[in-house]
Amino acid sequence: MTQRKHKPSFDAMIRLFIQKYDIATKKEINRLARKIEDLEKRVSKPADAARPVPGTKKEQSAGEVVRNVIKDMADGATVTDIKAQTGYDDKKVRNILQRLSKQGRIRRKKRGVYLPAEYV
Repeated sequence: MTQRKHKPSFDAMIRLFIQKYDIATKKEINRLARKIEDLEKRVSKPADAARPVPGTKKEQSAGEVVRNVIKDMADGATVTDIKAQTGYDDKKVRNILQRLSKQGRIRRKKRGVYLPAEYV
């Protein structure tokens, strides 16, 4: 007896066609759409979170930042130390130091070394 060849099913032919021509299925497209939505949410979140909410927390002024750096240094802070920790340029740091010194909030330990006023 000879065996009868059966015809492939319609579904099998479609699957073969999709694989051969590398066509995306509905399931794959939906999965990619969900991933894109998730990425868009992640990208937009930091921009929203970065904005300060009014009335919650005040940002420190540049003078307060410099004074905090000086407070953290036990032996006193030099201009180079302050520039390295704050990222401010030389002129800005020197102007801030002059202003804080004039206000009596910092004092010079020796040339180029600054301490908070309460430590002197």
